[in-house]
Amino acid sequence: MNTYNVRIWAIRKRNSKSAPYQLRWIVNGEEFQQPFTTKTLADARRSQLMTATKKGEPFDVATGLPVSEIREANSPTWYEHACAYALMKWPRAAAKHRASIAEALAIAVPTLVTTRRGAPNPVILRKALYQWAFRAVKNTDGQLVHRHEAQEPPAEIRGALMWLSAHSRRVSDLENPDLLRPTLEALSRLLDGTPAAENTTRRKVMVLSNFLRYTVQERGLLPFNPLTRLDWTTPEADGEIDFRYVPDPTLARSLIAGVRHQGKRGEHLETFFGCIYYAATRPSEAAALKEKDFVLPPDTQECAEKWGEVLVEESRPEVGSGWTDDGTPYEKRGLKHRTRKAYRSVPIPPVLVRMVRAHITAYGTAPDGRIFRGARGGRVASTEYCAVWADARAEVLSEKELETPLAEVPRLLRSAGVSLWIKAGVDPVEVARRAGHSVAVLFRFYARILRGQQAVANQRIDTALSEGSDQD
Repeated sequence: MNTYNVRIWAIRKRNSKSAPYQLRWIVNGEEFQQPFTTKTLADARRSQLMTATKKGEPFDVATGLPVSEIREANSPTWYEHACAYALMKWPRAAAKHRASIAEALAIAVPTLVTTRRGAPNPVILRKALYQWAFRAVKNTDGQLVHRHEAQEPPAEIRGALMWLSAHSRRVSDLENPDLLRPTLEALSRLLDGTPAAENTTRRKVMVLSNFLRYTVQERGLLPFNPLTRLDWTTPEADGEIDFRYVPDPTLARSLIAGVRHQGKRGEHLETFFGCIYYAATRPSEAAALKEKDFVLPPDTQECAEKWGEVLVEESRPEVGSGWTDDGTPYEKRGLKHRTRKAYRSVPIPPVLVRMVRAHITAYGTAPDGRIFRGARGGRVASTEYCAVWADARAEVLSEKELETPLAEVPRLLRSAGVSLWIKAGVDPVEVARRAGHSVAVLFRFYARILRGQQAVANQRIDTALSEGSDQD
Protein backbone atom coordinates (compact mmCIF):
# COMPACT_ATOMS: atom_id res chain seq x y z
CA MET A 1 0.00 0.00 0.00
CA ASN A 2 1.27 3.47 -0.91
CA THR A 3 0.46 6.85 0.57
CA TYR A 4 1.26 10.53 0.12
CA ASN A 5 0.73 11.21 3.85
CA VAL A 6 4.40 11.82 4.73
CA ARG A 7 6.07 14.12 7.28
CA ILE A 8 9.83 14.43 7.59
CA TRP A 9 11.30 15.80 10.81
CA ALA A 10 14.54 17.67 11.37
CA ILE A 11 17.74 15.85 12.29
CA ARG A 12 18.14 15.32 16.00
CA LYS A 13 21.20 14.40 18.01
CA ARG A 14 21.14 11.42 20.36
CA ASN A 15 23.38 10.26 23.15
CA SER A 16 25.11 7.62 21.07
CA LYS A 17 28.77 7.26 20.19
CA SER A 18 28.29 4.99 17.16
CA ALA A 19 25.40 6.89 15.46
CA PRO A 20 24.60 10.14 17.22
CA TYR A 21 22.45 11.67 14.47
CA GLN A 22 18.94 10.44 13.84
CA LEU A 23 16.54 11.08 10.97
CA ARG A 24 12.85 10.48 11.67
CA TRP A 25 9.84 10.60 9.36
CA ILE A 26 6.20 9.55 9.56
CA VAL A 27 4.37 7.65 6.80
CA ASN A 28 0.62 7.34 7.20
CA GLY A 29 0.95 7.76 10.96
CA GLU A 30 3.76 5.22 11.37
CA GLU A 31 7.15 6.50 12.54
CA PHE A 32 10.38 5.43 10.84
CA GLN A 33 13.92 6.35 11.81
CA GLN A 34 17.46 5.93 10.53
CA PRO A 35 20.69 6.62 12.52
CA PHE A 36 23.85 8.15 11.01
CA THR A 37 27.41 8.62 12.17
CA THR A 38 27.65 12.21 10.86
CA LYS A 39 25.23 15.08 10.42
CA THR A 40 26.29 15.38 6.77
CA LEU A 41 25.11 11.86 6.02
CA ALA A 42 21.86 12.46 7.87
CA ASP A 43 21.21 15.69 5.96
CA ALA A 44 21.93 13.98 2.66
CA ARG A 45 19.40 11.25 3.42
CA ARG A 46 16.82 13.79 4.55
CA SER A 47 17.31 15.66 1.26
CA GLN A 48 16.60 12.45 -0.66
CA LEU A 49 13.32 11.94 1.17
CA MET A 50 12.36 15.59 0.80
CA THR A 51 13.06 15.44 -2.94
CA ALA A 52 10.76 12.42 -3.25
CA THR A 53 7.92 14.27 -1.53
CA LYS A 54 8.45 17.39 -3.66
CA LYS A 55 8.21 15.24 -6.79
CA GLY A 56 4.86 13.96 -5.57
CA GLU A 57 6.18 10.44 -5.17
CA PRO A 58 4.21 8.03 -2.96
CA PHE A 59 5.81 6.20 -0.05
CA ASP A 60 5.35 2.54 0.83
CA VAL A 61 3.41 2.18 4.09
CA ALA A 62 5.16 -1.03 5.14
CA THR A 63 8.77 0.10 4.70
CA GLY A 64 8.37 3.87 4.86
CA LEU A 65 10.49 4.25 1.72
CA PRO A 66 9.74 6.09 -1.52
CA VAL A 67 8.33 3.77 -4.14
CA SER A 68 11.24 4.50 -6.51
CA GLU A 69 13.72 3.19 -3.94
CA ILE A 70 11.78 -0.02 -3.48
CA ARG A 71 11.52 -0.42 -7.24
CA GLU A 72 15.27 0.04 -7.62
CA ALA A 73 16.10 -2.32 -4.76
CA ASN A 74 13.89 -5.04 -6.22
CA SER A 75 14.79 -4.34 -9.84
CA PRO A 76 16.05 -7.36 -11.80
CA THR A 77 18.66 -6.98 -14.51
CA TRP A 78 17.56 -6.63 -18.11
CA TYR A 79 19.03 -10.04 -18.84
CA GLU A 80 17.00 -11.68 -16.06
CA HIS A 81 13.87 -9.79 -17.03
CA ALA A 82 14.21 -10.63 -20.75
CA CYS A 83 14.67 -14.32 -19.96
CA ALA A 84 11.52 -14.28 -17.83
CA TYR A 85 9.59 -12.43 -20.56
CA ALA A 86 10.59 -14.88 -23.30
CA LEU A 87 9.56 -17.82 -21.11
CA MET A 88 6.25 -16.16 -20.21
CA LYS A 89 5.41 -15.55 -23.89
CA TRP A 90 6.42 -19.02 -25.10
CA PRO A 91 3.30 -21.17 -24.40
CA ARG A 92 0.82 -18.99 -26.30
CA ALA A 93 3.07 -17.56 -28.99
CA ALA A 94 3.30 -18.95 -32.52
CA ALA A 95 6.67 -20.46 -33.42
CA LYS A 96 7.60 -17.59 -35.72
CA HIS A 97 6.67 -15.07 -33.05
CA ARG A 98 8.81 -16.92 -30.51
CA ALA A 99 11.77 -16.67 -32.85
CA SER A 100 11.02 -13.00 -33.55
CA ILE A 101 10.97 -12.17 -29.83
CA ALA A 102 14.26 -13.99 -29.29
CA GLU A 103 15.86 -12.28 -32.27
CA ALA A 104 14.94 -8.76 -31.12
CA LEU A 105 15.86 -9.35 -27.48
CA ALA A 106 19.17 -10.95 -28.48
CA ILE A 107 20.04 -7.64 -30.13
CA ALA A 108 18.61 -5.33 -27.46
CA VAL A 109 19.80 -6.90 -24.20
CA PRO A 110 23.57 -6.77 -24.92
CA THR A 111 23.32 -2.99 -25.37
CA LEU A 112 22.02 -2.56 -21.82
CA VAL A 113 25.24 -3.33 -19.96
CA THR A 114 27.38 -1.44 -17.47
CA THR A 115 30.65 -2.02 -19.33
CA ARG A 116 32.04 -3.48 -22.54
CA ARG A 117 35.24 -4.65 -20.88
CA GLY A 118 35.77 -8.37 -21.38
CA ALA A 119 32.69 -8.64 -23.60
CA PRO A 120 32.37 -11.87 -25.62
CA ASN A 121 32.44 -11.90 -29.40
CA PRO A 122 29.15 -10.26 -30.53
CA VAL A 123 28.30 -13.22 -32.76
CA ILE A 124 28.76 -15.68 -29.90
CA LEU A 125 26.81 -13.48 -27.48
CA ARG A 126 23.90 -13.13 -29.87
CA LYS A 127 23.92 -16.88 -30.52
CA ALA A 128 23.99 -17.57 -26.77
CA LEU A 129 20.90 -15.43 -26.25
CA TYR A 130 18.96 -16.45 -29.35
CA GLN A 131 19.69 -20.18 -29.25
CA TRP A 132 19.92 -20.76 -25.48
CA ALA A 133 18.67 -18.02 -23.15
CA PHE A 134 15.50 -17.08 -25.03
CA ARG A 135 14.56 -20.53 -26.27
CA ALA A 136 12.43 -22.77 -24.07
CA VAL A 137 12.49 -26.56 -23.77
CA LYS A 138 10.86 -29.03 -21.41
CA ASN A 139 12.97 -30.44 -18.62
CA THR A 140 12.79 -33.98 -17.24
CA ASP A 141 9.72 -33.00 -15.21
CA GLY A 142 7.92 -31.72 -18.32
CA GLN A 143 8.20 -28.08 -17.29
CA LEU A 144 9.18 -25.30 -19.67
CA VAL A 145 12.57 -23.88 -18.79
CA HIS A 146 15.28 -21.94 -20.57
CA ARG A 147 17.30 -24.20 -22.83
CA HIS A 148 20.60 -23.46 -21.06
CA GLU A 149 19.03 -24.67 -17.79
CA ALA A 150 17.93 -28.03 -19.23
CA GLN A 151 20.87 -28.73 -21.53
CA GLU A 152 24.59 -28.15 -21.10
CA PRO A 153 25.69 -25.43 -23.56
CA PRO A 154 29.19 -25.23 -25.07
CA ALA A 155 31.76 -23.48 -22.89
CA GLU A 156 31.81 -20.33 -25.02
CA ILE A 157 28.02 -20.05 -24.79
CA ARG A 158 27.98 -20.49 -21.03
CA GLY A 159 30.81 -17.98 -20.69
CA ALA A 160 28.94 -15.41 -22.77
CA LEU A 161 25.79 -15.78 -20.66
CA MET A 162 27.78 -15.53 -17.42
CA TRP A 163 29.42 -12.31 -18.60
CA LEU A 164 26.08 -10.77 -19.55
CA SER A 165 24.50 -11.84 -16.27
CA ALA A 166 27.31 -10.10 -14.36
CA HIS A 167 27.26 -6.85 -16.35
CA SER A 168 23.62 -6.38 -17.36
CA ARG A 169 22.04 -3.11 -16.22
CA ARG A 170 19.14 -3.12 -13.82
CA VAL A 171 15.71 -2.46 -15.28
CA SER A 172 15.35 0.64 -13.08
CA ASP A 173 18.31 2.24 -14.87
CA LEU A 174 16.06 2.97 -17.84
CA GLU A 175 14.34 5.70 -15.89
CA ASN A 176 17.01 7.54 -17.86
CA PRO A 177 15.59 7.02 -21.38
CA ASP A 178 18.82 8.07 -23.08
CA LEU A 179 20.27 4.68 -22.16
CA LEU A 180 17.88 3.20 -24.72
CA ARG A 181 19.36 5.03 -27.72
CA PRO A 182 22.14 2.46 -28.38
CA THR A 183 19.46 -0.23 -28.25
CA LEU A 184 17.39 1.41 -30.96
CA GLU A 185 20.49 1.98 -33.04
CA ALA A 186 21.42 -1.71 -32.75
CA LEU A 187 17.91 -2.80 -33.75
CA SER A 188 18.13 -0.68 -36.89
CA ARG A 189 21.40 -2.23 -38.06
CA LEU A 190 22.73 -5.64 -39.02
CA LEU A 191 25.57 -7.30 -37.16
CA ASP A 192 28.06 -5.94 -39.73
CA GLY A 193 26.88 -2.38 -39.04
CA THR A 194 24.94 -1.86 -42.27
CA PRO A 195 21.37 -0.52 -42.04
CA ALA A 196 18.67 -3.16 -41.71
CA ALA A 197 15.61 -3.13 -43.97
CA GLU A 198 12.83 -0.81 -42.79
CA ASN A 199 10.38 -3.67 -42.24
CA THR A 200 12.97 -5.60 -40.23
CA THR A 201 13.66 -2.60 -37.99
CA ARG A 202 9.96 -1.95 -37.44
CA ARG A 203 9.35 -5.57 -36.47
CA LYS A 204 12.19 -5.61 -33.95
CA VAL A 205 11.25 -2.25 -32.44
CA MET A 206 7.68 -3.52 -32.08
CA VAL A 207 8.96 -6.45 -30.01
CA LEU A 208 10.94 -4.02 -27.83
CA SER A 209 7.88 -1.79 -27.44
CA ASN A 210 5.73 -4.72 -26.32
CA PHE A 211 8.47 -5.82 -23.92
CA LEU A 212 8.70 -2.36 -22.36
CA ARG A 213 4.92 -2.07 -22.10
CA TYR A 214 4.88 -5.38 -20.20
CA THR A 215 7.67 -4.05 -17.97
CA VAL A 216 5.64 -0.97 -17.06
CA GLN A 217 2.03 -2.10 -17.09
CA GLU A 218 2.18 -5.69 -15.87
CA ARG A 219 5.35 -5.83 -13.81
CA GLY A 220 5.51 -2.24 -12.58
CA LEU A 221 9.30 -2.26 -12.82
CA LEU A 222 9.41 1.18 -14.47
CA PRO A 223 7.17 4.21 -13.87
CA PHE A 224 6.91 4.94 -17.62
CA ASN A 225 7.83 3.49 -20.99
CA PRO A 226 11.21 5.04 -21.87
CA LEU A 227 10.55 4.47 -25.57
CA THR A 228 7.87 7.16 -25.48
CA ARG A 229 10.31 9.70 -24.00
CA LEU A 230 12.84 9.50 -26.83
CA ASP A 231 12.93 11.60 -29.98
CA TRP A 232 13.43 8.57 -32.20
CA THR A 233 11.22 7.62 -35.12
CA THR A 234 10.84 4.13 -36.47
CA PRO A 235 11.77 4.23 -40.18
CA GLU A 236 8.84 4.30 -42.54
CA ALA A 237 8.47 1.13 -44.56
CA ASP A 238 7.66 1.51 -48.23
CA GLY A 239 5.23 -1.34 -48.64
CA GLU A 240 4.50 -0.73 -52.32
CA ILE A 241 5.75 -3.48 -54.60
CA ASP A 242 8.31 -2.59 -57.24
CA PHE A 243 6.39 -3.73 -60.31
CA ARG A 244 9.41 -3.44 -62.56
CA TYR A 245 10.37 -6.87 -61.27
CA VAL A 246 6.96 -8.53 -61.12
CA PRO A 247 6.58 -10.92 -64.08
CA ASP A 248 3.85 -10.13 -66.60
CA PRO A 249 1.39 -12.90 -67.59
CA THR A 250 3.53 -14.13 -70.48
CA LEU A 251 6.68 -14.32 -68.37
CA ALA A 252 4.82 -15.90 -65.44
CA ARG A 253 3.54 -18.70 -67.67
CA SER A 254 7.01 -19.16 -69.18
CA LEU A 255 8.60 -19.46 -65.75
CA ILE A 256 6.05 -22.01 -64.59
CA ALA A 257 6.69 -24.01 -67.77
CA GLY A 258 10.41 -23.63 -67.10
CA VAL A 259 9.92 -25.20 -63.68
CA ARG A 260 8.55 -28.32 -65.37
CA HIS A 261 11.82 -28.70 -67.30
CA GLN A 262 13.93 -28.94 -64.11
CA GLY A 263 13.85 -32.70 -63.65
CA LYS A 264 11.51 -34.73 -61.47
CA ARG A 265 11.37 -32.13 -58.70
CA GLY A 266 10.43 -29.50 -61.25
CA GLU A 267 7.69 -31.70 -62.69
CA HIS A 268 6.28 -32.22 -59.20
CA LEU A 269 6.44 -28.51 -58.29
CA GLU A 270 4.96 -27.06 -61.49
CA THR A 271 1.46 -27.08 -60.03
CA PHE A 272 2.82 -25.71 -56.73
CA PHE A 273 3.94 -22.58 -58.57
CA GLY A 274 0.70 -22.62 -60.55
CA CYS A 275 -1.24 -22.27 -57.29
CA ILE A 276 0.92 -19.33 -56.24
CA TYR A 277 0.20 -17.55 -59.53
CA TYR A 278 -3.33 -18.51 -60.55
CA ALA A 279 -4.81 -18.66 -57.01
CA ALA A 280 -2.44 -16.08 -55.44
CA THR A 281 -1.63 -18.35 -52.53
CA ARG A 282 1.35 -17.66 -50.33
CA PRO A 283 4.05 -20.35 -50.64
CA SER A 284 3.31 -21.44 -47.06
CA GLU A 285 -0.38 -21.80 -47.99
CA ALA A 286 0.38 -23.72 -51.19
CA ALA A 287 2.56 -26.12 -49.18
CA ALA A 288 -0.45 -26.99 -47.00
CA LEU A 289 -3.04 -27.55 -49.77
CA LYS A 290 -4.89 -30.89 -49.64
CA GLU A 291 -6.95 -32.70 -52.24
CA LYS A 292 -10.12 -31.98 -50.27
CA ASP A 293 -9.47 -28.23 -50.53
CA PHE A 294 -10.17 -28.27 -54.28
CA VAL A 295 -13.65 -28.19 -55.77
CA LEU A 296 -13.13 -29.13 -59.43
CA PRO A 297 -15.73 -29.28 -62.19
CA PRO A 298 -16.49 -32.68 -63.74
CA ASP A 299 -13.69 -34.06 -65.90
CA THR A 300 -15.72 -34.00 -69.10
CA GLN A 301 -15.33 -32.27 -72.44
CA GLU A 302 -18.37 -30.11 -71.75
CA CYS A 303 -16.79 -28.77 -68.53
CA ALA A 304 -13.26 -28.44 -69.88
CA GLU A 305 -13.34 -24.63 -69.69
CA LYS A 306 -15.23 -24.30 -66.42
CA TRP A 307 -13.70 -22.74 -63.34
CA GLY A 308 -13.05 -24.56 -60.11
CA GLU A 309 -12.47 -23.38 -56.56
CA VAL A 310 -9.87 -23.83 -53.84
CA LEU A 311 -10.65 -23.35 -50.15
CA VAL A 312 -7.48 -22.05 -48.52
CA GLU A 313 -7.65 -22.70 -44.79
CA GLU A 314 -4.17 -23.66 -43.58
CA SER A 315 -0.65 -22.29 -43.71
CA ARG A 316 2.62 -24.06 -42.93
CA PRO A 317 5.26 -21.34 -42.51
CA GLU A 318 8.82 -22.49 -42.05
CA VAL A 319 10.64 -21.88 -38.79
CA GLY A 320 13.50 -23.64 -37.04
CA SER A 321 12.57 -26.87 -35.29
CA GLY A 322 13.74 -25.42 -31.98
CA TRP A 323 10.82 -23.00 -31.95
CA THR A 324 7.95 -25.44 -32.56
CA ASP A 325 6.26 -27.60 -29.95
CA ASP A 326 6.62 -30.82 -31.95
CA GLY A 327 10.14 -30.28 -33.29
CA THR A 328 9.09 -29.94 -36.94
CA PRO A 329 10.78 -27.22 -39.06
CA TYR A 330 7.38 -25.69 -39.76
CA GLU A 331 4.17 -25.05 -37.88
CA LYS A 332 0.56 -25.68 -38.80
CA ARG A 333 -1.37 -22.45 -38.62
CA GLY A 334 -4.55 -20.83 -39.82
CA LEU A 335 -4.50 -18.07 -42.41
CA LYS A 336 -2.39 -15.00 -41.80
CA HIS A 337 -4.09 -12.48 -39.48
CA ARG A 338 -7.22 -14.65 -39.35
CA THR A 339 -8.84 -16.89 -36.75
CA ARG A 340 -7.74 -20.52 -36.67
CA LYS A 341 -10.87 -21.83 -38.42
CA ALA A 342 -11.13 -19.08 -41.04
CA TYR A 343 -10.78 -19.91 -44.73
CA ARG A 344 -11.04 -18.09 -48.02
CA SER A 345 -12.58 -19.28 -51.23
CA VAL A 346 -10.57 -18.54 -54.37
CA PRO A 347 -12.02 -19.30 -57.83
CA ILE A 348 -9.39 -20.98 -60.00
CA PRO A 349 -9.27 -20.77 -63.81
CA PRO A 350 -9.48 -23.83 -66.10
CA VAL A 351 -5.71 -23.87 -66.64
CA LEU A 352 -5.11 -24.45 -62.92
CA VAL A 353 -8.00 -26.94 -62.75
CA ARG A 354 -6.22 -29.05 -65.38
CA MET A 355 -2.87 -28.72 -63.64
CA VAL A 356 -4.26 -29.80 -60.26
CA ARG A 357 -6.16 -32.73 -61.73
CA ALA A 358 -3.11 -33.95 -63.67
CA HIS A 359 -0.87 -33.52 -60.62
CA ILE A 360 -3.10 -35.59 -58.33
CA THR A 361 -3.39 -38.29 -61.01
CA ALA A 362 0.39 -38.44 -61.42
CA TYR A 363 1.54 -38.12 -57.80
CA GLY A 364 -1.40 -38.92 -55.56
CA THR A 365 -1.36 -37.38 -52.10
CA ALA A 366 0.59 -37.60 -48.87
CA PRO A 367 -0.96 -39.59 -45.98
CA ASP A 368 -2.51 -36.38 -44.61
CA GLY A 369 -3.97 -35.46 -48.01
CA ARG A 370 -1.40 -32.85 -49.07
CA ILE A 371 -0.84 -32.77 -52.81
CA PHE A 372 2.70 -31.33 -52.66
CA ARG A 373 5.53 -33.17 -50.95
CA GLY A 374 9.17 -32.52 -50.31
CA ALA A 375 11.88 -34.78 -51.65
CA ARG A 376 11.68 -36.77 -48.40
CA GLY A 377 7.90 -36.72 -48.21
CA GLY A 378 7.40 -33.89 -45.72
CA ARG A 379 6.47 -30.28 -46.27
CA VAL A 380 8.00 -28.78 -49.42
CA ALA A 381 10.98 -26.87 -48.07
CA SER A 382 11.77 -23.38 -49.30
CA THR A 383 15.30 -24.55 -50.14
CA GLU A 384 13.76 -27.03 -52.58
CA TYR A 385 11.28 -24.81 -54.38
CA CYS A 386 13.63 -21.80 -54.41
CA ALA A 387 16.39 -23.92 -56.00
CA VAL A 388 14.00 -25.14 -58.70
CA TRP A 389 12.77 -21.59 -59.24
CA ALA A 390 16.33 -20.30 -59.63
CA ASP A 391 17.04 -22.93 -62.28
CA ALA A 392 13.83 -22.09 -64.17
CA ARG A 393 14.64 -18.39 -63.99
CA ALA A 394 18.12 -19.05 -65.40
CA GLU A 395 16.56 -20.98 -68.28
CA VAL A 396 13.86 -18.45 -69.16
CA LEU A 397 15.42 -15.03 -68.56
CA SER A 398 18.08 -13.34 -70.63
CA GLU A 399 21.54 -12.65 -69.20
CA LYS A 400 20.66 -8.99 -68.78
CA GLU A 401 17.40 -9.84 -66.98
CA LEU A 402 19.21 -12.27 -64.67
CA GLU A 403 21.28 -9.37 -63.36
CA THR A 404 18.10 -7.68 -62.09
CA PRO A 405 15.62 -8.73 -59.36
CA LEU A 406 13.06 -9.64 -62.04
CA ALA A 407 11.01 -12.58 -60.71
CA GLU A 408 13.83 -13.11 -58.21
CA VAL A 409 11.74 -14.98 -55.62
CA PRO A 410 8.67 -17.21 -55.99
CA ARG A 411 6.41 -14.91 -53.97
CA LEU A 412 6.55 -12.44 -56.87
CA LEU A 413 4.31 -14.91 -58.72
CA ARG A 414 1.64 -14.13 -56.14
CA SER A 415 2.14 -10.40 -56.78
CA ALA A 416 1.83 -11.13 -60.50
CA GLY A 417 -1.45 -12.97 -59.96
CA VAL A 418 -2.97 -10.21 -57.83
CA SER A 419 -1.78 -7.57 -60.33
CA LEU A 420 -3.47 -9.48 -63.14
CA TRP A 421 -6.79 -9.48 -61.27
CA ILE A 422 -6.61 -5.74 -60.69
CA LYS A 423 -5.73 -5.00 -64.31
CA ALA A 424 -8.57 -7.26 -65.46
CA GLY A 425 -10.98 -4.92 -63.68
CA VAL A 426 -11.88 -7.12 -60.69
CA ASP A 427 -13.28 -5.00 -57.87
CA PRO A 428 -10.49 -4.22 -55.33
CA VAL A 429 -12.61 -5.52 -52.46
CA GLU A 430 -12.93 -8.88 -54.23
CA VAL A 431 -9.22 -8.89 -55.09
CA ALA A 432 -8.36 -8.30 -51.45
CA ARG A 433 -10.70 -11.10 -50.36
CA ARG A 434 -9.23 -13.62 -52.79
CA ALA A 435 -5.66 -12.68 -51.89
CA GLY A 436 -6.29 -12.78 -48.15
CA HIS A 437 -5.46 -9.10 -47.71
CA SER A 438 -7.37 -6.30 -46.07
CA VAL A 439 -8.40 -3.62 -48.53
CA ALA A 440 -6.04 -1.19 -46.78
CA VAL A 441 -3.10 -3.54 -47.31
CA LEU A 442 -4.08 -4.07 -50.94
CA PHE A 443 -4.08 -0.32 -51.58
CA ARG A 444 -0.71 0.04 -49.84
CA PHE A 445 1.04 -2.72 -51.77
CA TYR A 446 -0.66 -2.26 -55.13
CA ALA A 447 -1.21 1.50 -55.07
CA ARG A 448 0.51 2.11 -58.40
CA ILE A 449 -1.65 -0.37 -60.32
CA LEU A 450 -4.81 0.76 -58.58
CA ARG A 451 -4.03 4.37 -59.46
CA GLY A 452 -3.74 3.28 -63.08
CA GLN A 453 -7.12 1.56 -62.87
CA GLN A 454 -8.64 4.66 -61.31
CA ALA A 455 -7.47 6.65 -64.33
CA VAL A 456 -9.25 4.18 -66.60
CA ALA A 457 -12.37 4.45 -64.46
CA ASN A 458 -12.22 8.25 -64.58
CA GLN A 459 -11.98 8.12 -68.35
CA ARG A 460 -15.06 5.90 -68.54
CA ILE A 461 -16.95 8.31 -66.28
CA ASP A 462 -15.89 11.23 -68.47
CA THR A 463 -17.21 9.35 -71.50
CA ALA A 464 -20.50 8.66 -69.77
CA LEU A 465 -20.81 12.29 -68.71
CA SER A 466 -20.12 13.45 -72.25
CA GLU A 467 -22.79 11.13 -73.61
CA GLY A 468 -25.23 12.57 -71.09
CA SER A 469 -24.37 16.13 -72.19
CA ASP A 470 -25.01 15.26 -75.86
CA GLN A 471 -28.50 14.06 -75.00
CA ASP A 472 -29.24 17.32 -73.21
